[in-house]
Amino acid sequence: MSRYEIFLLQRSPSIFIFGVRFMEMKQYLIDTFRFNDHMNTKLLAKITSLPDQQQCIRFFSHLINSQNKWMARIIEYPNNPPRDWWAPVYALDKLESEWRKGLQAWIEFIGSKSEEELFTEVKFVGYDGGHWACKLKDIALQLNYHSIHHRAQMQMLIRQQGVEPDFVDYIGIVYRKIT
Repeated sequence: MSRYEIFLLQRSPSIFIFGVRFMEMKQYLIDTFRFNDHMNTKLLAKITSLPDQQQCIRFFSHLINSQNKWMARIIEYPNNPPRDWWAPVYALDKLESEWRKGLQAWIEFIGSKSEEELFTEVKFVGYDGGHWACKLKDIALQLNYHSIHHRAQMQMLIRQQGVEPDFVDYIGIVYRKIT
């Protein structure tokens, strides 16, 4: 690596691993939330066509509740906000608006933080009433990875009802055919 590259490495707000430049964590997290929004919105459209929507509605409501509960845990610490992971279960016609509210809150929250703040531990009251700490970026990543997990469960439920699920893998939005 040249002195110039080392200088850039030291001055750049981007992340470098083995000399390869990666985007800033803030932008990565926002992009990840937007990806999940895109795929969850596609999934929601598919759910509306199902003969039995209840279990998918429950999982989708859980994703909304998870976003809301984690935000409350962070903002309201050291209080322990009385929120449930699985309740409320929203009506089908409310899922999209509730999802968007939680999503927008997270995008604005992440957008308001510096790169350093994203790597700073935040405290929260955990499932056992104990006080816990975790880097903010890891909570945001957990929300997005958790969404992928439950999206897969909903895709399975869609397929079990004889409906072909949409392709919602990340690679589906970034690859391109070259021949």
